[in-house]
Amino acid sequence: MITLSENFRALFYAPFYAAYAMGCYAQQGVEVDFRPSSDPNRTAAALRSGEVEVMWGGPLRVLLTHDADPSSDLVCFCDVVARDPFLVIGREKRASFRPGDLTDVRMGTVSEVPTPWLCLQDDIRRDGADPGSVDRITDATMAANAAALRDGRLDAVQVFQPYAEELLASGAGHLWYAAADRGLTAYTTLVTRRSVLARKRAELLGMVRALDRSLRWIRATPGEEIQRVLAGFFPDVPAAIFAAAIDRYRGLELYGPDPVTRHQGFDRLAAAMRSGGALKREVAFEACVDNSLAEQVVAEGGDGGGC
Repeated sequence: MITLSENFRALFYAPFYAAYAMGCYAQQGVEVDFRPSSDPNRTAAALRSGEVEVMWGGPLRVLLTHDADPSSDLVCFCDVVARDPFLVIGREKRASFRPGDLTDVRMGTVSEVPTPWLCLQDDIRRDGADPGSVDRITDATMAANAAALRDGRLDAVQVFQPYAEELLASGAGHLWYAAADRGLTAYTTLVTRRSVLARKRAELLGMVRALDRSLRWIRATPGEEIQRVLAGFFPDVPAAIFAAAIDRYRGLELYGPDPVTRHQGFDRLAAAMRSGGALKREVAFEACVDNSLAEQVVAEGGDGGGC
């Protein structure tokens, strides 16, 4: 058995929920004890202490851990969300948009987790503007920021789905920027400790096979069907909003074609963390990523999506 903890509940984690809901792990002969979570910090602490064996979450946390402790044995081993799932929604239409334009608006940025702003500030910086000059609300939830956009108290918000789709569908907001368009940014992987990887390698290989099948299914399946399978994880999200949100993510190629973590995406994330002051030094890809299981699964080939 493998104890697996989610990071927190989010639509963009759809492939992880699909692997569980469709019985992909069981079909690979792996019994998974799924642990819900609402707190990424608590989940990461549980992994480090051995309370859980595997979590899904951002390589950002693995990078931070290795930055603070070069002897850390935390490691990413199965890539799933290969691009940034956050979107910038503006109150008014914009015929064209550049990240540097955000220095001219009042904006609500994500307070719940650090990665979205670290990546966006790097986009602003690369566009030749100073992210420090953005007039932004930093301590409100995405839900509160979306309400403030509707009320005219903010010009733009940084949110993930379904907040973005709800604003777009209601006409209260307009899509300015999909962060996925910057290209590969290592966003969510399976994470474990190297000691667990060595001790339970066969079971973790089965998990990677299961997620490979889930990724194939997500990429090939319309949002309406994905919503029907995963509705139980998000009972409060209307079916049409859920389906549209997932289809937007699929159109943005949010999910990797296979479970291999690309150097390019890892490097882009690490660069954003350095430019934002989150990393004090360079941390090697090889210290944080073990692609051996993912590469074995790719070499085996696949027989289509679903489980």
